Amino acid sequence: MIGFELRNGRLTLDLAGMINPQTERPYDLELRLLEYSSQIIAVTEALAPTRAGNHIGGQLLRCGTSPYANHGEAEAAESRDDFIHKLRICLKELRESQRWLRLIRRSNLHPPTRELESTIGESDQLIRIFVVSIRTARRNGQIAETGSGTLPNHGKFTGKKHPAHPTPNVPG
Repeated sequence: MIGFELRNGRLTLDLAGMINPQTERPYDLELRLLEYSSQIIAVTEALAPTRAGNHIGGQLLRCGTSPYANHGEAEAAESRDDFIHKLRICLKELRESQRWLRLIRRSNLHPPTRELESTIGESDQLIRIFVVSIRTARRNGQIAETGSGTLPNHGKFTGKKHPAHPTPNVPG
């Protein structure tokens, strides 16, 4: 189960108990992000040396290696809100990376390899981990704030208009 733990005054992501079915070892998110960054570097180095390959490679290199560094920032977060914010940055960068990887595959800028498909698959798995982690951190924060086991609406649309964000009148 994904959870959060306070260690040495820092809120950290805890994947304890989660087992990787392929390796039968516990997940270590930091190591997965390090390996993912390494895969991204390998993909960008193998791109066709064209104008498009150089442009997309630079974009992918920036966003694809960023989650590893930002995860380190999340581990040193100063508050739960800061922690969630940094996790959201990781998620944003992973989603961008996934888009670039799909474009690379579609445009044949990289030879079709198992490594490219593996990197695309890993980006999907990491996105799922971060979505759940953010949701869990928010829920844990809401429980702590309300002091009860009941959760508020989770940010879902209820049909009620927020007073600070009125719906603009749009002529029909």
